[in-house]
Amino acid sequence: MDRFVKRTRPSQSETANTTPALAAGWTNTNKRLETPPIKKRRIEQVKQNDVTEDDGSSTALTNDEDEDSFLSAPSRDSPLVRDGKTGSADVKDGDATDNAPAAHHHTALEDSLPEVKVDGNILEEYEKLKSSQVDDGKISAETRLQTRKWVRGQSSIYVDAFNLALDTVLQDEAHLFDEKENCVFENWRALSYEAQYLYVRLFLRKTASWHRLERLKRYPDISDIEQAIESLLESQELPKGESVKKSDEESVEEPEHVFADTFAFADDSASHIKTVEQAAQLLSLDELKTLAKDAKVQGKNKPDLIKAFCRMCSQQSSLMSVGLRRSSTNASMNSVDSALEEANTDRQDSNRKAHFLEKILAITGPLVRLSEPVFKLFERVHLVFYRSTEWTEKSLTTIILAKISRRNFPEYVVCRSSNIFPARRHLLEFERSMRLQFEVDTILELNGLPGAEGNRKVVEIFEGIAPRWRELLTGAQKSEDTEYEFGEGGYLRRFSAGHAYTRIVHKAAEALGRLHRYQDEYDLLNELLSQQLFHFSRRGAWYKRKALVEERYMWELEQPPATALSEAQKNLRKKCWRQVALSTCETALQDPNCHLIHHYDLQKRLIRLEKQLNIPRRQQHNFDHARLRDPEEHTVDGIQLVREDKGRDIKSTKTIWLDELGDSDEEGNPMHVSVEEMCLSFYRTQGWKGYHSEGGILRTLFAYLFCDILFLFVPNVFQTAYQTCPLDLHTDAFYPARASEINHRLVEISNGGAGELIRRVNEPHRERRTCIVGLNWDYEVEDLLELVSCFEGEALAAICKVIAQDYKARGGGVPDLILWRTAKEPSGDRKEQSENNKGEVMFVEVKSANDRLSDTQRLWIHVLSAAGVRVVLCNAVAKGVKTID
Repeated sequence: MDRFVKRTRPSQSETANTTPALAAGWTNTNKRLETPPIKKRRIEQVKQNDVTEDDGSSTALTNDEDEDSFLSAPSRDSPLVRDGKTGSADVKDGDATDNAPAAHHHTALEDSLPEVKVDGNILEEYEKLKSSQVDDGKISAETRLQTRKWVRGQSSIYVDAFNLALDTVLQDEAHLFDEKENCVFENWRALSYEAQYLYVRLFLRKTASWHRLERLKRYPDISDIEQAIESLLESQELPKGESVKKSDEESVEEPEHVFADTFAFADDSASHIKTVEQAAQLLSLDELKTLAKDAKVQGKNKPDLIKAFCRMCSQQSSLMSVGLRRSSTNASMNSVDSALEEANTDRQDSNRKAHFLEKILAITGPLVRLSEPVFKLFERVHLVFYRSTEWTEKSLTTIILAKISRRNFPEYVVCRSSNIFPARRHLLEFERSMRLQFEVDTILELNGLPGAEGNRKVVEIFEGIAPRWRELLTGAQKSEDTEYEFGEGGYLRRFSAGHAYTRIVHKAAEALGRLHRYQDEYDLLNELLSQQLFHFSRRGAWYKRKALVEERYMWELEQPPATALSEAQKNLRKKCWRQVALSTCETALQDPNCHLIHHYDLQKRLIRLEKQLNIPRRQQHNFDHARLRDPEEHTVDGIQLVREDKGRDIKSTKTIWLDELGDSDEEGNPMHVSVEEMCLSFYRTQGWKGYHSEGGILRTLFAYLFCDILFLFVPNVFQTAYQTCPLDLHTDAFYPARASEINHRLVEISNGGAGELIRRVNEPHRERRTCIVGLNWDYEVEDLLELVSCFEGEALAAICKVIAQDYKARGGGVPDLILWRTAKEPSGDRKEQSENNKGEVMFVEVKSANDRLSDTQRLWIHVLSAAGVRVVLCNAVAKGVKTID
């Protein structure tokens, strides 16, 4: 992969070999499928199914997954915390990856690529395309992809993706791996294609599991499964001795799984399964029941059956198991008899265990699993390649399918730098920090609220890393001051242990508060706020919590425990700490890294504190310009349709309504639509234009207005030539790295320049339908120009700033409908128009019965109201109910 290349429009020759069937699987943005809007009344809703921007941001705003998806606990076995238990991935359903895919958390690299529909059909088309081409000699995965050369049976999309990751990492970042690890890579390249294919397929499965040989024979790419397995099981020599200099590994321990003098890519059951308990785990429930019946043991479920079976195998077969001995009048004879009997019993016990172990392995047949050290090594390779711990089968294939698609991408400078991890020790420390973070997340999130014991464990973990965290803060600040020139530090710091440790410190502060250790929590909040390097998006929450602790608790903690204070002394101390809390709120509102969404709560607390302190009104802050206007409430009547299922009336989760005000179907009957479309028809009769788009139209406007800033050169954020956005867009590093350019653009928008910015992007890109994150080319440019002309410039700038500060978390919660009408149109139910005759914009959140606002929806209502935009809560009321089949 070229390290510095200028991305230009692909030539026709580059896409000539791509079949239309392949191109048919793609969408127009980098998210999920979206229905295009149509100008006529029968608008197919432009509701993007990606309203949560693949982050699940409909949950609470403080949810950590909304901010750091690449740090959240994975749904598959954690790439850094592998389940050490013996288990079988093939008990009943074969390939767990194919049959039961877990929820997919995108990597930053995958988020930046155009969305691809990875399914059996598209992969089959890919194989057909490549199998029709000839490959002259041996070439690398990268070359094969660039030249579109292919020979069926000599490579696959999975093997190519795996090797592409390995080749790219070793090209630029080979210094992260020691001599033994590089020897493993050499042996990997020497494996046959079929052995590599089998390894990659197992690599994508439940990696801690044993796999039955008979169930690995279904892969059509492998003609000789026994030979492929034998290649993986073959023992390979490694260089002897230590291959890492101790000076290079100072203060960082080596990985848990290290290489000896030999290694193999896989383990076999004959050499590694030695106990009945290990073997019993490999049986299905039906197989275990049959075996238990023969052994005359019982159990209600699989764990009970395994325990009973192992207990039976461990029982002694003679009275010696309860301490009884045969009596004898001759002491010496008694001693000899006892020794012989004990030896005989041990033999019987050993024979019994061996018998059942052999019987279980006869049921399962030969098994194989990936060797732990090699698996961990390749896992580290993928961590370096994807800059993330959360990659899946889809991640492996997405980049390749993006390369062969018929797409146009923006022009930008590709720069894959080798300084993400300057040295091996930085990578190992980052891995360790991720394990600790995963451990903290498990404690806090596994079984709901952690309780006092769980909170104490989190605090203990923090105390263990606190000295190192402070060292990392000092080192990161030094690098920021002396090394970084183009704003790249914000993104690079996400791959340091300091970033993960800061999140642990944040969790520890919360745990200290739940343990009522407010002084320790307060000190920790001060430390978090004193650093300006990690987790910018949390600064607002830290300020709010700090002000609350100052207002409520600190006055009590200041006095000695045995000291009794008079009421006057208490009031004086409370007043002093309220003044400190007021100062905290003022500092937060002036902090450029305190996100706009936190300002409303800070302003409310500041006003309340000023009143409590009896500050003269002329000296109080005035936030009338940002005072929230309560959303209006409208009611729309309609006929709701209820489905009847098997004789029982069951309401569907998405309600269906008759669209009496809209177009009719072919038979002249009102159409069946969603509640949002029904309300949209009502507002159209009031003279409004609009879409049911939720966040889709705002993301489209943001892409138009900030297109050049999105693709501004920042080192390390464009690592392939097929990206629709920079890698840091979905992180809190995006805004600080481009603060100057973004703020200048916000001023331009405030001054009414949005229309010109849209035209400037639309002219060169609409015909090519360039892949730009969030931009839906199906919106007609005339509608967008009319919409921005109805916006107040300051209001549109405020909305764009909120999105820029936290693009990922602000993907969900936007009101369902966006409506506008120009000043020339009749005002209907609202007589007044804006002073400058611009027109009017209105956001509408539609709610049916028993539907409540989520936290993200409330936040967006606050943002829009504070910006002076009209917001409506529209209640859909069923004036009648009809039952349909």
